[in-house]
Amino acid sequence: EVQLQASGGGFVQAGGSLRLSCWVSGASFDDYAIGWFRQAPGKGREGVSLIVGSDGNTYYADSVKGRFTISRDDAKNTVYLQMSSLKPEDTAVYYCARANRPFWVLLEPADFGSWGQETLVTVSS
Repeated sequence: EVQLQASGGGFVQAGGSLRLSCWVSGASFDDYAIGWFRQAPGKGREGVSLIVGSDGNTYYADSVKGRFTISRDDAKNTVYLQMSSLKPEDTAVYYCARANRPFWVLLEPADFGSWGQETLVTVSS
């Protein structure tokens, strides 16, 4: 059984940084994308970033491009989301998830079948 465990959320002032971690157990993930999603109060779940493949190909939503960096430590079965220059609009619960099929997928919740628990990020203005 694939399980994901997200951590690293917290409270930070605008302009600050946080690093989220997603530990994956029960499966290797280099052929299956690991994605980060977020959901702000009153809004739908949106894709933030994903990483996939032995080369660690990455994709970012326009809203976070240049500010967030996704990376992977295969030895630790962990995917990271380094978030910098945080804005109040980044406030949300964040989730990590594993794609439900190998290789490239859309950064859409429907393409991800295994989800970790949420971690809350709050950015104050």
